[in-house]
Amino acid sequence: MPLYKLEDFDPNYRETFGGEDIKALDLYTEGGEKIGTIADALVDPEGRFRYLVVNTGLETVGKKILLPIGLSRIDYGARRVYVDGLSRVQVQGLPEYQDNMTVDYDYEEQVRGAYRPLASTSTQNNTTYNRDTYNYQQDAALYDLNERDHQTIKLYEERLIANKNRIKTGEVAVGKHIETETAHVTVPIEKERVVIERVTPAGAGRAVNPGEADFQAGEVARIELYEETPDIHKEAYVREEVKVTKVVQQETVEAQEVVRHEELDINTEGNPVIDTPRPNPNSLT
Repeated sequence: MPLYKLEDFDPNYRETFGGEDIKALDLYTEGGEKIGTIADALVDPEGRFRYLVVNTGLETVGKKILLPIGLSRIDYGARRVYVDGLSRVQVQGLPEYQDNMTVDYDYEEQVRGAYRPLASTSTQNNTTYNRDTYNYQQDAALYDLNERDHQTIKLYEERLIANKNRIKTGEVAVGKHIETETAHVTVPIEKERVVIERVTPAGAGRAVNPGEADFQAGEVARIELYEETPDIHKEAYVREEVKVTKVVQQETVEAQEVVRHEELDINTEGNPVIDTPRPNPNSLT
């Protein structure tokens, strides 16, 4: 299972934890001995904290180590992380962690092998570990925060969720039909006709010169007559175009509803000292 540095997994992790930053907190033993400083945290693909990266900063050691999250107790108020049962001498024997290394199963087994004696139980002593079937719950004492000082209480709240559903409200069908009407049109036409006029010429009764008279029998003239006939037919033309489009009109719909959320009630007896940073450090789970 791959592990991720905290900021690589969630660049806005500080906002997630209400501005609290686990980095730069000092690591102390429960006896008050400073071991080092928290430099980073490693989380699994589901965002569960698995290790704290500790910069020991010790003059004799000066290396980074991994601390399983289940062995820690985080106190944001004191800006400290406490670990029980870890000393400087034990730190020297822990596997070194480097920022550019890949944390694989073999490396984690080295780390777990060093810490298991600190959280050993009869069940763990009889557990067989296999790289193909390993689950962090097999080392619940190393990784489980829901023990003793790390109880998790979930506070719920209701939120209004605004979604949109697209429903059909109607439809518009656009079609065509044919209407008829009687159209009238006029066109002028021409027809030719022959007009024959018989008139008495000037000098009628006057004798003509010899040879002037040309007596003929039969056809003496031919005139062709023409007339125009109307050619009326129908042709189709584009009268107009109709464009059909859809436009989207936006409007804002407001709604209100009563929502609930839970607040924590703390009842104490005596004079216990209680730190209640927001968010609760147990939210790391």
